[in-house]
Formats: sequence, C-alpha cells, structure tokens
Amino acid sequence: MTFSIVARCADTGMFGVSVSSSSPAVAARCAFARAGVGAIASQNITDPTLGPLGLDLMAEGASAEQALATLCDSSELIGYRQLMIIGNDGGPSVFSGAKTLGTYGDATGAGVGCAGNLLSNPKVPQAMVDAFELADGHLGDRLLVAMQAALDAGGEEGPVHSIGMMLTDKVSWPVADLRIDWTDGDPVAELRSLWEIYKPQMNDYVTRALDPASSPSYGVPGDD
Repeated sequence: MTFSIVARCADTGMFGVSVSSSSPAVAARCAFARAGVGAIASQNITDPTLGPLGLDLMAEGASAEQALATLCDSSELIGYRQLMIIGNDGGPSVFSGAKTLGTYGDATGAGVGCAGNLLSNPKVPQAMVDAFELADGHLGDRLLVAMQAALDAGGEEGPVHSIGMMLTDKVSWPVADLRIDWTDGDPVAELRSLWEIYKPQMNDYVTRALDPASSPSYGVPGDD
C-alpha cells in the first residue's frame, strides 16, 4: 500500500523521508527522522515502534546496517515489515520481509534508499533512486522528484491518497513535517504545492524558535 524514500544530503547533512500510500495519514505511522542521527521509513503491515527504536540505535553509534540487523533480530514479526534506514555514514540499508504485500521491491543508491509494496511493478523503487540521484537542489525538492518518479513508473497498483515529507537539519526538531493526510486528487502534486509555500519560510520558523526578537512577520492581520 506504500512507496517511500529515505535520504541524506551529502552537502548539508540534512535527513529526509517521504512516504505515500492508498491508506490515510500514512506519514503519521511510517516516517521518522532525527537531526544528526538519521531517517527511517517503517511500512507494509506497519509497526511504528521500529522507527524510534532504529533512531535510538543510531544515536548510540550503530550504522544503518547495524541498526537494521538489530531490529530484524529483535522482532518476531519482522517478516511483515519493510524498513529503509539511513544514518550519518550515508549508506542506506533496506529490508523487505517475506510477507510483504503484493508486488514489492527495494533499491539503494548514493545516500538514498527506497522501497514499496502493492506496487504496479517491481521497478518502481529503482526509478525513485535514479530520479533522486539525477536531481539537484534542496533535499526536499529531490525527495519530491523521486516521489513523482514513483508515480510515473506506475506507483501503487491502485491510487494513492496520502503523502508526507519530513526533513531534519541542525536543530532538534524537524524543520519540515508536511502532510496530505487524505485527498481524492493527486497527493504528490498537492504536497509539492504545500512545499513551495513552506520552503521560503522554513528557516524563518527556526529563527522564531531560536531568536524570536529578530524573526520576520508575514503581514497577517493583527501582526504589528
């Protein structure tokens, strides 16, 4: 029911994850990232506890590969899960359990890992990796290029209805956590529109937290 991507920007050290599904509010259950640590997508028959557990392991020094191995060894139900993990070493690690639903696949590249289930064809994750590696610009832009490439390659067997994107940078909270929790339209296009609104303001919201006296206003009614 899902295709997703985790990635690290080699230039900035930012982490990002994006996930789309036919299910509602997919990112609330499947997308995890922590500044300075890594990003994880946990999907298929979802266990949301795996994301924080994997991030904790990497915060303690484990590589993405080591964190994935520990999660697989410690979960009796791991055969139902798909996991994509990336950490500061930049090397992604991906896993698709034997009970992953429908047509599924996974792929990795330089600083990026992708996977999906109930896909129209198993080539979708590789198309995402290829698109991400060819794209340039902000990490958020590259993630959305990859998500569009998933749709162009066939995407899910049926229509997707939700999507989310999380980005972390140098502060302890996500600098972007954008979601389309349900739409009968095109969630990837709707998230792209939301990102274009949010992207120019993203750093200003960090400033508001760290130095509110110098934070800009946006001319909203009542803001003097």
